[in-house]
Amino acid sequence: MDVVMSDSFSLNVYKDSLKKFFETDSTGFLKMGFNAKIEVLCSKEFKVCGAIGPCTSTGKKGAQVSDLTVGEGASCEWQAAAMDKETTIAFYFEVTNQHVSNLPPGKQSFLQFQTSYLHPSGRRRLRVTTLSYRFADQSPLDIAPGFDQEAAAVLMARLAVFKTETEDALDVLRWLDRKLIRLVSRFADYQKDDPNSFHLSTEFAIYPQFMYHLRRSHFLQTFNASPDETAYYRSVLLRASVMNALVMIQPALLSYSLNQQGPPQPVLLDAQALKPDVILLLDSFFHVVVWHGELIHQWREQGYHNLPEYENLRQLLQAPVDDASVVLGDRFPAPKAKPAAAARAAAAAATAAAAAAAAELQQLLRCAGGASELIDPFVLENMSIAQAQ
Repeated sequence: MDVVMSDSFSLNVYKDSLKKFFETDSTGFLKMGFNAKIEVLCSKEFKVCGAIGPCTSTGKKGAQVSDLTVGEGASCEWQAAAMDKETTIAFYFEVTNQHVSNLPPGKQSFLQFQTSYLHPSGRRRLRVTTLSYRFADQSPLDIAPGFDQEAAAVLMARLAVFKTETEDALDVLRWLDRKLIRLVSRFADYQKDDPNSFHLSTEFAIYPQFMYHLRRSHFLQTFNASPDETAYYRSVLLRASVMNALVMIQPALLSYSLNQQGPPQPVLLDAQALKPDVILLLDSFFHVVVWHGELIHQWREQGYHNLPEYENLRQLLQAPVDDASVVLGDRFPAPKAKPAAAARAAAAAATAAAAAAAAELQQLLRCAGGASELIDPFVLENMSIAQAQ
């Protein structure tokens, strides 16, 4: 089920989302499937704990079902009312054989998803996806290369949102902190009483940054948000793809300028990005904002971009508009879009708030392997305690 949040039926957010919902393919059928069922089959070395997403458990039992329940669990089959190309469901598994050393060398694990759905044409279709991976040794050096920090961040975000239905938000935040501490305690290089020695490999480098933004996102922070807004944001996250979910957790900010060559450059969510000679494109999934620096704004008001000798300025002004149009045309639900003139005050307020948070954590922002790491003081403090123990 898809939900659209709009203040009025006349706004483009509602109208564009409705058009997108009823889009058809080249054969005239809706781009979705109905009454879908997903069954999970896996090798005996691990079992399925549950699923989190736009689905519900059917309660089907099997040898591959774990006693540990995560989300919609206690089943190896799930049902969804409708699915489209962007529908994403998170599955959680438990390794039953913790002693990997007992397995034969090169032992492979197998996992299969059998997805059946009713096509709008009336035909029942079945899609089978089979995966096979080698079991890793328990050594961090063997596990680290296979770690997908983007997927892990989204899995943790979904599980945290699911926990908010039955647990206090503060308890969920503490749970996230504990999980982050356990991860970095095992895979980070860290010397006791020396915070400057903290280092994460590239496979884990930006995971703490995702957790930092998740803790402060509107998925877990409900201040100044109505219950229906919070429910809407969470429902969209629970069905979004990995890339879309990451944009929700940590908005993307791109900078365009006359001095740069090639594509726009990603910049930090900081007031320092508000330079007079740049154009910024902010994408938080639910909002798309184009912001003009003071100098760019003056040039545009004076009409320099209409003169032939300032063709480069015209191209600069058009580039973020084209990129924003691609986002608006492909995304569902449709985001709220703000052009440069209307976005100046809103963007300034948003980046000012980001600057306050950045100033608070100025001492915690560091680089490891070319990637930024952002760690809460709570995490570093408890890491020191863990090292002492």
